[in-house]
Amino acid sequence: MPKQLLPILGARTMLQETVARLSPLVARDRMRIVTGREHARAVRAQLPGLGSGQLLVEPEGRNTAAAIALAALGVARECDDALITVLPADHAIDDAARFRSDLGFALDVAERTGALVTLGLRPTRPETGYGYMRAGRAVPGTSGRAAWVEAFVEKPDRARAAALLAGGRVLWNSGIFAWRASAILAALRTHLPALVAALERALGRRDPKGLAAAYRRLPAVSIDTGVLERAARVAVVRARFAWADVGSWAALEAFWRTGGNGRNAVRGRALPIDSRGCVVDSPRRLVALVGVDDLVVVDSPDALLVCRKDRAQDVRLVVEELRRRGLERYL
Repeated sequence: MPKQLLPILGARTMLQETVARLSPLVARDRMRIVTGREHARAVRAQLPGLGSGQLLVEPEGRNTAAAIALAALGVARECDDALITVLPADHAIDDAARFRSDLGFALDVAERTGALVTLGLRPTRPETGYGYMRAGRAVPGTSGRAAWVEAFVEKPDRARAAALLAGGRVLWNSGIFAWRASAILAALRTHLPALVAALERALGRRDPKGLAAAYRRLPAVSIDTGVLERAARVAVVRARFAWADVGSWAALEAFWRTGGNGRNAVRGRALPIDSRGCVVDSPRRLVALVGVDDLVVVDSPDALLVCRKDRAQDVRLVVEELRRRGLERYL
């Protein structure tokens, strides 16, 4: 599996795009980047000038709850009431000005209400790779732009996704959040107390080996299932910008499609013959496609991935199986 941070727009990577679109809403020196040990060097290369303490390196991945807790604990040491926004680095957003406007509104809602706030997108198709939220009553003083979340729906199958769209009042969960440091830490202490306590002890000792030992015992749980789905006050702001979660190879299709490649999306070298709707990433070797449709083909230096485009979200199954077999060198 490729280890690089994928470039999707021009010469900038998704990480660089994420940082750039925040300015001037969030000053560069106020940003914190949470990444894994294997990506730390690449992050520093892509974001030169990161100050001391801005790069938070996790000894190993433990999903988003641990990553957010790690960052929130660090921010709270500087200012317990600081406003925090959480942004994954694998999102493509085409209107940075509107994005900043919506995010600023979400931060205002979080500051005024003390709620945990997420940005929601109007669904455009029955997507099985995204989580959904059901919006309830309006948050007072927001002119209907923000609502209290009635329920979260984990990634559904296609029939369930179609039914959700037909029923209305649902939004895609973007995974972009806004909250006070004190609010998210209070929620984490309520719903994942052992996780927060372990990180606090390790960070208090300022010992990298202690942090690594703590991480080995942490549960791998997302902030959505670990906290948001159980919290009492969660609001959603209806975002107005166009958005795509580039969390799967199939999602890159919109960015790599060019007239020269006809009906296929290609980065690198590919020779499609009687083939349609394929997504190919092969920066080094030539990939020839003959008589196939709707495939994802990813050629990296140490592994080759081939799957149906509608199964692109299931690449996680490959990761799980590689770990089960002790083949982490391919991750």
